[in-house]
Amino acid sequence: MPVRIQHADFDLSTEVAQLRAADAGVGAIVSFVGTVRDFSDGSTVAGMELEHYPGMTEKALQHIIDDAAARWTIADALIVHRIGVLQAMEQIVLVAVTSAHRGEAFAACEFIMDYLKTAAPFWKKEHTAEGARWVDARTTDTQALDKWS
Repeated sequence: MPVRIQHADFDLSTEVAQLRAADAGVGAIVSFVGTVRDFSDGSTVAGMELEHYPGMTEKALQHIIDDAAARWTIADALIVHRIGVLQAMEQIVLVAVTSAHRGEAFAACEFIMDYLKTAAPFWKKEHTAEGARWVDARTTDTQALDKWS
């Protein structure tokens, strides 16, 4: 169940095909791709800069996948998260989960994204017309975790 943090963009089709090819028992693949929005908190966003702490971030992401695998019967899961300077509309993150059945894959993918948004050690800075600003965790992201308790 791989975790990758990288500057380079990713190709959804390639990543999903690799997960699918690894197990003939896969009946469902659920994926989520997060992108840079061009707005936030009333401002136009030109781009975003993402930093991480190498080693610690990968470990945290692997822990999130392990937690998902303990809750649901999944065949595999993948997290690809980009760092560096990204422009509006670029891809930031991919979460993909495979399972024999769709319900397990949907639930595990949502769980991984909800925890990734709140528990993964990334630092995000938005670049707006008013200047750069650090992005804090959103209340809605924290509230999303409540359904998994």
